[in-house]
Amino acid sequence: MELMQFLSWACIVFTVGMFSTGLKKQEGSDVSTVSVAYGSCENDMKKMRESKSTDNIQFLPFLTTCLNNLGWLYYGILKTDHTIILVNVIGALLQILYIIVYLHYTKQKKQVMSQTLVAATVLTFSWFYFTTFLPEGDTRLSQLGLTCSVVTVSMYLSPLTGLAQIVRSGDVRCLSFPLAVATFFTSTSWVLYGLQLNDYFIVVPNSPGIFTSLIRFYLFWRFGFVNQSSPAYKSMLI
Repeated sequence: MELMQFLSWACIVFTVGMFSTGLKKQEGSDVSTVSVAYGSCENDMKKMRESKSTDNIQFLPFLTTCLNNLGWLYYGILKTDHTIILVNVIGALLQILYIIVYLHYTKQKKQVMSQTLVAATVLTFSWFYFTTFLPEGDTRLSQLGLTCSVVTVSMYLSPLTGLAQIVRSGDVRCLSFPLAVATFFTSTSWVLYGLQLNDYFIVVPNSPGIFTSLIRFYLFWRFGFVNQSSPAYKSMLI
């Protein structure tokens, strides 16, 4: 198997594995790659279904992640990169599923529908801009790659304040160790994949994922034994 094909499969497998980890437990942080900026909140779809409510569950991360997925999907289509296309189709479909479930259980349907309408408007105008005002070829691809990269990096860096709070409190129970591992391997795979393609629009937005994962590993190492009651981390010590 050639290196490029191996990295492609690694990106797909690790990203889908990260999706599965996130379905079981989402931490108060982000999980975003070129494949998917998997906006996480403290609770997941399972909690919504069990509690029949969306209390303490943020809607905007699902919405912004879906938009980011669609942006990278368009990038993959312009680049004719089937790896990027596949993982972002999966990511976008998952986010749409989350949005539908959220709409079903939320009591603030008018507000959620308004936010969804705004997002759809932004998406429509963005598509109109890229397809009408930018010429086909490298210019359109570069502008789209830059836009998606900026959004993805901002989503990566957004939970750093939460990590700072964990450093002050020494409580890592709100973090998911499997999700941190999945993020590390997913981000690393995409960085190596981008380097092979010489595509820094893939390399740059995924590099912070490695950095933030290493911070989480340090926090588990530093505070893990202080939080012996934490199921997510204790299971990794057995």
